Amino acid sequence: MARATVPTPNGNTLIAERVSRCGMKRENATEAVDYLSVPEDTIVEACGEPSLPELGVIEQVWNTDPIPPTRTATVTARAVEDLSLTDVPAGGEVALGVGSRGIANLDEIVTGVVSVLVDTGYQPFVFPAMGSHGGATGTGQREMLNELGITESAINCEIRSRMDVVEVGRTPDRDVPVVADANAAAADAIVPINRVKPHTDFDGSVESGLSKMLVIGMGKQRGAQIAHKWAVDWSFRRMIPEITGRLLDSLPVVGGIAIVEDQRDDTTLIEGVPPSGFLDREQELLELAYDSMPTLPFRDLDVVVFDRQGKEISGQGMDTNVIGRRPFSINEPAPDEPEIKRIFTRGLTETTHGNAMGVGSADMIHENIVAEIDAPTTLINALTASTIRGVKLPPVVETDRAGLVASLSTIGVVDPDTVRVLRAADTMHLHRLYASTALVEEARDRNDLRVVEEPAPIRFDDGQFAAPSLHQ
Repeated sequence: MARATVPTPNGNTLIAERVSRCGMKRENATEAVDYLSVPEDTIVEACGEPSLPELGVIEQVWNTDPIPPTRTATVTARAVEDLSLTDVPAGGEVALGVGSRGIANLDEIVTGVVSVLVDTGYQPFVFPAMGSHGGATGTGQREMLNELGITESAINCEIRSRMDVVEVGRTPDRDVPVVADANAAAADAIVPINRVKPHTDFDGSVESGLSKMLVIGMGKQRGAQIAHKWAVDWSFRRMIPEITGRLLDSLPVVGGIAIVEDQRDDTTLIEGVPPSGFLDREQELLELAYDSMPTLPFRDLDVVVFDRQGKEISGQGMDTNVIGRRPFSINEPAPDEPEIKRIFTRGLTETTHGNAMGVGSADMIHENIVAEIDAPTTLINALTASTIRGVKLPPVVETDRAGLVASLSTIGVVDPDTVRVLRAADTMHLHRLYASTALVEEARDRNDLRVVEEPAPIRFDDGQFAAPSLHQ
């Protein structure tokens, strides 16, 4: 098969514009893809012409109760009003920590917080609380906020984006330095705004949320690196609560705005959490987040195809809680389920800007990923997180058909009528899924699943899937 430039799942051309940011000329990137990618003809010659399963479409039945868009501002205002600002001087500066995750309605929530604070007579400003993301530069982190809709003009508020940190103390037993964003530390009050959800790297009483944003996000690149290095011997589940307590004692944190989302990634809760609740209340919200987290609807699968991965989808590109793999974590066991024999990943999201952190979770990847990788950004993230195995490159294939054939050919004897294959947009958007015949038949007997389309032969266009992504 002749090599062709094909659209990636996010609509970019195969040789993405961002490769120039890796210090590579476009022609050199093309050479890299050609060198690493195995042609479809070679895969078929090695594996033969297996009978591919037919795929239908199934839908997960979720009962959700999101906050109506018309009430987002009102609910946000109530959350801010629940915070105690009595110790903040009139006209005082309030630092709002905002991260890099793709949180639903984030721009509206931040705007709502800003509006209430301004109306109350304070001077809010936003600072990126995202560790080493954005290439560990102030400019890069500002750009990430801007792409999430957090611009100075949109939120009517100043953004102060620098990587400078100050040391605010040390932990009592291990003498670990505790650092924080210099702009935030100099403010009269600090309010992190973050979603509470299961973390990809560890299990604990608090995981991804307000406490972690203080410890790692507000710590910028240095704080994130310190935390991940010490986690090797200490563990995140113990370290985050202890450092959170030290930060709350040393800095004017007046509370946080906690967000919980449902299975459709819609906002279901916005709550003002006082400093005293950063550990206890956040633990309760984490349990709620676990209950409403989207997951794959089957415990054992032969092959799962993800159309894309990215940092806004998950810190590890693909959520480890969804795929049941945690090969890069520091002294942390993997989830018990699901059990997936092969994962084939097709591309990176546009918003991830070439950060392919977690690509090592896949068993096979499309050459689009190689073309889109921003190597410095990816490696900086991996070095900061002490998880360099997470960016090891799996085998690279030229086409979707090659990836599917290679995956099916390495799991034993395959019967197209019984093989268990899913295709999903990513690990966050799991409402609708392409499913093989065996899974469609199982779905007919389950109340939590609905068959939307009957199985039909997989169609390819020059080796690429002809059917579009099911991103809702």
